[in-house]
Amino acid sequence: MGKVAVRVAVVCGVAVAVTAAVVVHRKMKKSGKWEKAMEIVKEFEEKCATPISKLRQVADAMLVEMHAGLASEGGSKLKMLISYVDNLPTGNEKGLFYALDLGGTNFRVLRLHLGGKGRGIVSKQFEEVSIPRSLMTGTSDALFDFIVAELAKFVAQEGMDFELRPGRQRELGFTFSFPVLQSSISSGTLVRWTKGFSIEETVGRDVVAKLTKAMEKQGLNMRVSAF
Repeated sequence: MGKVAVRVAVVCGVAVAVTAAVVVHRKMKKSGKWEKAMEIVKEFEEKCATPISKLRQVADAMLVEMHAGLASEGGSKLKMLISYVDNLPTGNEKGLFYALDLGGTNFRVLRLHLGGKGRGIVSKQFEEVSIPRSLMTGTSDALFDFIVAELAKFVAQEGMDFELRPGRQRELGFTFSFPVLQSSISSGTLVRWTKGFSIEETVGRDVVAKLTKAMEKQGLNMRVSAF
């Protein structure tokens, strides 16, 4: 009976909303405001409709900048930095893997159990954590200590679906969405902060080393295998 009442209430609510919209539409039409509103919408559409030729010019300009950035150091406004990713997933990957995505006022931690060929992702869990404003302009140690503390809490919640195979160390993929100069698949120095972060002591330093130091300090047995 309760479900029927809810459905009736929803139907009545929708009917009232539709009726109100029709009444407003008719009133605007009678007063001449509807035509004026349509003129504004049409003008807005025309201004936002970028011609295909202009979009192609933008794409071509980006391509030129990308080539210039690859050709010489500082040759472009675009940072064409080496990623050291030299192959793609095969689908045969198997086991427990973690990911940390730091790119703004929040960071995300992810846990995956890959089943290998034909099975793909068996289980997946993730959490999002807000970074206090004070840590975005404080010290690098304070920032990475906070991140690792939250990561350790997440790791502690592993269930049976995410059991680590004997003799294996937990592996972490670290996404760091700031300009960095990479020297290997698992190391890179910060070029500059963006997105509201301003911790000068970290600029020019290896951020993976900072994260690893924080993990060792807190006893978290995990290795950054990709950055």
